[in-house]
Formats: sequence, C-alpha cells, structure tokens
Amino acid sequence: MGAWAARRGRPPRAILLRAGRGRRRTEVYIRTYGEHVGFRIFMDAILLSLTRKVKMPDVEFFVNLGDWPLEKKKSPQNLHPIFSWCGSSESKDIVMPTYDLTDSVLETMGRVSLDMMSVQANTGPSWEDKNTTAFWRGRDSRKERLELVKLSRKYPELIDAAFTNFFFFKHDESLYGPIVKHISFFDFFKYKYQINIDGTVAAYRLPYLLAGNSVVLKQDSIYYEHFYNELQPWKHYIPFKSDLSDLLEKLQWAKDHDEEAKNIAKSGQEFARNNLMGDHIFCYYFKLFQEYASLQVSEPKIRDGMEKVQQPEDDLFPCTCHRKKGKDEL
Repeated sequence: MGAWAARRGRPPRAILLRAGRGRRRTEVYIRTYGEHVGFRIFMDAILLSLTRKVKMPDVEFFVNLGDWPLEKKKSPQNLHPIFSWCGSSESKDIVMPTYDLTDSVLETMGRVSLDMMSVQANTGPSWEDKNTTAFWRGRDSRKERLELVKLSRKYPELIDAAFTNFFFFKHDESLYGPIVKHISFFDFFKYKYQINIDGTVAAYRLPYLLAGNSVVLKQDSIYYEHFYNELQPWKHYIPFKSDLSDLLEKLQWAKDHDEEAKNIAKSGQEFARNNLMGDHIFCYYFKLFQEYASLQVSEPKIRDGMEKVQQPEDDLFPCTCHRKKGKDEL
C-alpha cells in the first residue's frame, strides 16, 4: 500500500485492519502507513465499539485517513478498494459515515459535543420567529466561500456570512471583513435559511443542519457523504449552483414561498431523524463491513507489522465471563 500510494503521488495515509475471532469477542488488528495518521483514532473507536455490540465478520480492508477520496475513476492502473469518509463523482472510494458524524455518535451523552440528539433539542425559535437572513460561518477552505462572504458584504440584508478563521487564502479585510468569533452551532438555528457550501471536500455539517428546523440551501458539488444518494433536491433541501450564481435567486424563492420552504425544512429534519441517528450509523457500518466481507476472495489474516487494538476496559476490567450473581434486590 505504501509503495502504491507513493507511486501515484499521494500521501499513504491508510490503515489496514482485520477482525478475527477472539476468545470473548472479535479482535481488531491494525497497521498504519505514512506520517499523518492521527485520524486513526476514529476508526479504532468505531471498530472497537461495533465489536462490543455485534458479532463482526472476518474482514480485511484499507481506510483512507484523509478527507480527499483517493481512487480515481480514470486511473490507468487497476482499481483498489479503499474506504473513505467522503466520495466524489471523480472517484470510486467506498464511502462510509464521516469521522465527524461517527465521533458525534460515539460521544453522544458522553461529553458536551455536537451530536444529532443535541441539535434536535436546540433548534432555536419557531419557524415564524426566526431571523430571515441566510446564515453561514466557517473558514476559508474553498474559493466559493470567499465569494459567499463577498456576496454577504454586498447584500447584508439577505446573507450573514463571515469567516471565523483564515488558513488557505490571504486575509484581505477590505474584501472579506474582519474575522469573527465562533458562535454556538445551536445559535445557527435562530436563522431560517442555512447555507451549506463545500470546504476542502463536502461540508460535514450537513447532517446537523438537516436535523434543525431551518431550511438548507445546499451547493451543487462533486463531493458527497454516505447518505447523499437518498437526499432529494427541493424535497430535503434547496439546491444552488456550485459557482453561487443563482444563490440570491434561490434565497428569494424561499422568501417568496415561505410555506414550501418550511415544508422542505421539515422534510430535511425527518430525513435526518430517520437515517442519520446513532442506531442508523452503527447499522450502516455493520452492514457495510458485512457486505464487503462477503465479497472477499482471500482469507483475512494477521499480517506482519499489525498490532492488536485493545478494548478500553481490557486492562482495567479484565472479564473472565464467570461473574458472580448479584444480590436479588439489585
């Protein structure tokens, strides 16, 4: 894998795992390649969590630890199956739930975090009482975001968009205004219209925006998350062109068709509740690995350089599976 990635001029940021039968539960083995492998923690966490809940099949696969999908459709070489958090119309990566959504599911109720349940409890005022300005906050990770902020400065009565950080482009305050402070994501839903625009790849905040009770205006994009195939424009969100050329037009449509926009917001929220909650994400991962395992032609095995990933309680609370019966009153 390392040689293949380097030959294609890509950083070999992938991990190899194998779920094998253990004495008490499925075991996870892993080997990382490359220098930038910090996001491995998310795959470790979901795999360990799954093996505590269900009987996983023996399966061996590669995971891309970066945002960009790797396996190009027009590759001159044989295609390699690789799991990624984001897909694109130009790639053939096997797409799984993003690390952000995965982490929010694993940490739900465990710490103060942005998760689907918290969003549903913090959707702001009723539709009729929301601010009618379109809202966006974020960093400068795409040229179209620069254009959005410039559009906001030109039409502040229609769009409230501002940068919270500059990293990719030079900050010209005369063009983009001052950097503003972060606000709570829950405060986004004080606004009736939410603008979803790509970052380096797909904007991973879309599940949370859909879960609120504001209507999402979503940029057309070559990038997608695992659930995008089920989304329908004009049913779950209002689409606008990738170059933002019709954003003002679509925003005006929403203002002129308030009841229709409200229904789109409701349909988007129902979609999130029926497809993107914690149980759905766990089941998606399980079915994904189960289906992939059924397609493998070679037997998974522990390869050289792999290390076993320990369950969190293995060292602190070793289980002998011969626990004493508790008191009747308990």
